[in-house]
Amino acid sequence: MIETAFTPWTSVAGGVLIGLASTLLMLFAGRVMGATGVLAGLFQPSSTPDFAWRAALLAGTVTGPAVVWAVSGDMPAVQVPVSTLALMIGGLIVGVGVTFGSGCTSGHGVCGMARLSPRSIAATLTFMAFTFVTVFIIRHVIGG
Repeated sequence: MIETAFTPWTSVAGGVLIGLASTLLMLFAGRVMGATGVLAGLFQPSSTPDFAWRAALLAGTVTGPAVVWAVSGDMPAVQVPVSTLALMIGGLIVGVGVTFGSGCTSGHGVCGMARLSPRSIAATLTFMAFTFVTVFIIRHVIGG
């Protein structure tokens, strides 16, 4: 059985930081902070300033654990209880979902819902429903 560690204060802090970052990006650059869109635009930027903000955002995302380590003295613990093949299959499924959904959870769930976008609300409801179903199947049907 997979045990989930509930970390309310860390989760709230992370949510506040994501909300703040997405708000600041919208305020100063007029851009939506959808992770897959930011990453895709990094490889096909429309201009040099477009590349710069995308690179800075992704650099901050990747270096976040180093900041936690510098402040706390401990690296964040990461445990992945599945095989590399399962991660690759999951990544492929997520990539297909992002393509068909015209965005990812951060773009639709954080930014799109904040703008009251009907498409983002529908997308968020859809991926949340499938998340609940997946967790139920993994925990109660398969017994993971």
